[in-house]
Amino acid sequence: MTGLVRRVLCNGGRTRVGLFVDGPNVLRDEFDVDLDDVREAAEAVGDLAITRLYVDEHATPGLIQAAEARGYEVVVTSGDVDVKLAVDAAAAVVDGGVDTLAVASRDTDFKPVVETAGRNGVRTIAIAPGEHGNSDALGNAADETVLLNG
Repeated sequence: MTGLVRRVLCNGGRTRVGLFVDGPNVLRDEFDVDLDDVREAAEAVGDLAITRLYVDEHATPGLIQAAEARGYEVVVTSGDVDVKLAVDAAAAVVDGGVDTLAVASRDTDFKPVVETAGRNGVRTIAIAPGEHGNSDALGNAADETVLLNG
């Protein structure tokens, strides 16, 4: 029995999705990404167990409020957003809290996390802000890639 099958069966047959959004790399004016679209892309594969938006200390209060109103847990970091997101995503995989890891980013830095999740029997999805905002390396490491239309 594979890790993914074992995890789903232990959860009553429902797929638990962990959605981790790299705010600085996805929420740019040139991509015109809607957080509802990101959420819908992840919800298409299962129930959201984790829904987090990672931003730096320069994020506007309006962005934080809008994200929270859409059901996101907003994580504000004073350091590197990528490191905090990667550590939290890896912890969710190792702890068995998710059956599917969805990373919304255009950053190749998340490739090791996606690969680690796959090796641990967790399905992986790379969500990119349109075809010009995607990372080929991240998309190739994931089981599936979703390109959002801006």
